[in-house]
Amino acid sequence: MIRFRRPATAAALTLAAVAAAVLGLAGPASAHVTINPKEATQDGYGRFAFRVPNESDTASTTKVEVVLPENAPVGSVSTMPVAGWTVAVEKRKVDPPIDVHGSQLTEAVSKLTWTAPAGGGVKPGEFQEFPVSMGPLPQVDRMVFKVLQTYSDGNVSRWIEEPTPGAAEPENPAPVLTLTAASASASPAASAPAAASGGDDDSDSGAATALGVAGLVAGLAGLVLGGLAFLRTRREPTPKS
Repeated sequence: MIRFRRPATAAALTLAAVAAAVLGLAGPASAHVTINPKEATQDGYGRFAFRVPNESDTASTTKVEVVLPENAPVGSVSTMPVAGWTVAVEKRKVDPPIDVHGSQLTEAVSKLTWTAPAGGGVKPGEFQEFPVSMGPLPQVDRMVFKVLQTYSDGNVSRWIEEPTPGAAEPENPAPVLTLTAASASASPAASAPAAASGGDDDSDSGAATALGVAGLVAGLAGLVLGGLAFLRTRREPTPKS
């Protein structure tokens, strides 16, 4: 007489749960407008990029408006050309004036508006970066940039909610640049962000995430193969002694 043992259903369910968890980690994250790099030094200069992903499945992003914070004016703000896009710079009066290397500036940039050419824009599934150079950066803990993203179908995404430290991220968070105090020996040039390309931090983070997910998937594959071998062994007939 040959007896067969029941498959180890608990082990199979465990393997399925692990697979679902790993696949869940590999899923896409919610995209929103960010500034890169996300950290810089007070009184320094730096190049930053506003990264704008397109979240629509049917429309293109045709206009991006970035409002600079009123409580943190910057003396010098310049833009880098973005192929096909035009940029409009708006200024406002500031009081007290901004001291930039001994010069007293009574105006500061208040808003930047990029507009795509007719029939152009950021298409579904794509993103675009809008580089700017700013400095000297103000002596505040952070700068919050409110952004309006207009689509070709007339819809507008309002990235204007200020994140609160320690709280959950809001649904439509505004890009935030965190500023740290310069050391006593640091000069304005030395205090400029090292990630001058405007996004290297995110690239490194993305690469590390990809490697981590790849390792998890490889580990899962080994676990699945081991589980299948285990189940196959459990199903082998046991000769009656």
